[in-house]
Amino acid sequence: MAGDMMKAVRFHGQKDIRLEDIEVPKCGQGQVKHRTAELTAVDLNEYMGGANLIPTTPHPITKEQIPLTLGHEFSGVIEEVGDDVTDVQVGQRVSVQPIIYDGTCGACRDGLINCCDNNGFVGLSALIEPLAVAWHSVKISPLKKGDKVLVLGGGPIGLAVIQCLKAKGAETIIASEVAPRRKDFAKEFGANHVLDPTKDDIVARVREICGDVGADVAFDAAGVQSGLNQALKAIRAQGTLVNIAVWEKPAQLQMNDLVFRERKYVGVTTYVAGDFKEVLDAIASGTLQPEPMITGVIKMDEVKEKGFRALIEEKDKNVKILVKTSKQSM
Repeated sequence: MAGDMMKAVRFHGQKDIRLEDIEVPKCGQGQVKHRTAELTAVDLNEYMGGANLIPTTPHPITKEQIPLTLGHEFSGVIEEVGDDVTDVQVGQRVSVQPIIYDGTCGACRDGLINCCDNNGFVGLSALIEPLAVAWHSVKISPLKKGDKVLVLGGGPIGLAVIQCLKAKGAETIIASEVAPRRKDFAKEFGANHVLDPTKDDIVARVREICGDVGADVAFDAAGVQSGLNQALKAIRAQGTLVNIAVWEKPAQLQMNDLVFRERKYVGVTTYVAGDFKEVLDAIASGTLQPEPMITGVIKMDEVKEKGFRALIEEKDKNVKILVKTSKQSM
């Protein structure tokens, strides 16, 4: 006999999402059940190019596979706790650090749970998660206070990187973005210069701004080949390009741009233990103020039309569209 049912937005494949009735999950040993009291973010990457992160075969740890419930970023209030849960209680507000890891592979034994051989995600916390990604990226980079930095892309991650760079003491922040509204956001969040790659010679302008030597560090939050090519040439000798973007297609590196200038190319993924708390502390202190990144709030039955379609067809107007999943009024 079926238990209580709930509505869920489910991913079935590329550009195939459905609002369906599913059974309310039971709270098992060591687990926590929460009701979403805030908002859940729309995951555009999976919709457009997936499945990329959503497993199409049983996940080695969770055994889950498509169709799966979307909800890439969430926070809420604890409704029930399972056996052996002692560090949280019913009624507490929580954000979720969602990395799934096996705890036994070489990366996990080194404390790098974000690099687990069998990693996955449960779901992520709205605004906290992109900031944690950006925070980790800036921490892992060789950024020093007073550095000059280039950021490719003015989406949620790029804007989060700009905020974190400002918090960490970057002297000059240069953003490269096409969409006018996102250019405005980049300025609001701390970019000193905002360039348009369709109009500006990014390499020449960055070198000009940086005293003819180039940026000390660059962050790629766009994942576009032309941007990668520009960034490699725009960083100084022995400068570093940090890739945050998840690429939908294979990218090419012009190796001589690295070799003859002793530049470095570094990949980063998600975040590690401690990053969430550091971000929460930075928000609490006012060092990070990400709320203006939310440009829309919609209902669950509006996800396809007012969520994904808006982000695809009206990218210029939107940064982060959130989905209200609780019964609270909009």
